[in-house]
Amino acid sequence: MIGVEKVDFVSVPTRDRERSRKFYGETLGLEGHGDRWIELETSNVTLAIWEPESHGVEFRPNPAGIALRVPDVAEARTQLEAAGVEFQGETIDSGVCHMAVFADPDGNHLILHHRYAPHD
Repeated sequence: MIGVEKVDFVSVPTRDRERSRKFYGETLGLEGHGDRWIELETSNVTLAIWEPESHGVEFRPNPAGIALRVPDVAEARTQLEAAGVEFQGETIDSGVCHMAVFADPDGNHLILHHRYAPHD
């Protein structure tokens, strides 16, 4: 075994670093630092904004989704909608959590998420 300790960062592709810095910083309220490599901090993992095309890699948005834990999905959704963010469908109640899917300006899927039932 290689001994993975934790996930240090998740890469988020962009075509425009400054637009991403503004969206993740001002719209979502994440604190960030860096210039060439923008790192936005959450309590448990860093979102690393990068421009793949500047490294000779084709840009493709992440369709899988990064789940952002919030205390109240409905309230967070209302705030983001007021800021002009469009959501993909209605808020989902899975029976254990609430989820609302949207995308950043580059088309990377993000999910507002709140688990309200304990893990089995």
